[in-house]
Amino acid sequence: MNEVMRKGIVENIDTITTRWVEAMKENADERFLELMPAPVVATTSREFTELMTSNLTYRDTVDKARLDEFTEKIIHFGWSIKFINRAIDTFSSVVYNLFFETGILKESNLREGIHIFTNWINPLRESIIEEYSTKWERTDILQKIALQELSASLIPVFDKISVMPLVGTIDTERAKLIMENLLEGVVKQRAEVVLLDITGVPVVDTMVAHHIIQAADAVRLVGAKCMLVGIRPEIAQTIVTLGINLTDFSTTSTLRRGMQKALEMTGRTIVEEEM
Repeated sequence: MNEVMRKGIVENIDTITTRWVEAMKENADERFLELMPAPVVATTSREFTELMTSNLTYRDTVDKARLDEFTEKIIHFGWSIKFINRAIDTFSSVVYNLFFETGILKESNLREGIHIFTNWINPLRESIIEEYSTKWERTDILQKIALQELSASLIPVFDKISVMPLVGTIDTERAKLIMENLLEGVVKQRAEVVLLDITGVPVVDTMVAHHIIQAADAVRLVGAKCMLVGIRPEIAQTIVTLGINLTDFSTTSTLRRGMQKALEMTGRTIVEEEM
């Protein structure tokens, strides 16, 4: 019976894949299959179908290599556990209906068919979800490590003057790490002036500005002054439009101007020598 089912799927794999994709796209909660390019949808759907039939033999295990490769891909595509469960349920329903249409399942072998079907789908579901969870945990750990690496370090450039270059998007989690690095650096380096360089921050919205203001307030609490540098014209316009108040600390358009101002604040200046 296993072999009959396997053969029925192989012979109708195109029909099964097409019906599965159509059924998944009809679901209002999950639309990202529609956002994927058609060739990618076709390839991924075929791989999913092949994975779903990889243990429909007299063995109970799933093809580990195929499972490993597929879970890497669906994590990259953003498939959720909820979507995967729905995908498996939908696939089961499509195949079950096809078996009745083609006469593979009928009254005389229904009990045996359901038994085989259950022993086929359940271990497969468990294997896919277990592998997905393992890889997702590893991906999450790697993302957190990358986040920590992106969280800027405070760099001492002159005595009493330090710079923290900020690059990329600043969210709540990253802002917390930036704050920790900033305060530890100010105390360790005995900085009197800290320049927060947002040249590499693509967007400054209300939330980002809030985090920057919090950082500046924290720097003042440990006895240093904070200056915001690298304010591009479009960022300045956004800040004004949003009504964000940055009057409590100095701002400049470039790091160079900020450095000159920081030197003045610490009683120094840059002098050009004539050759």
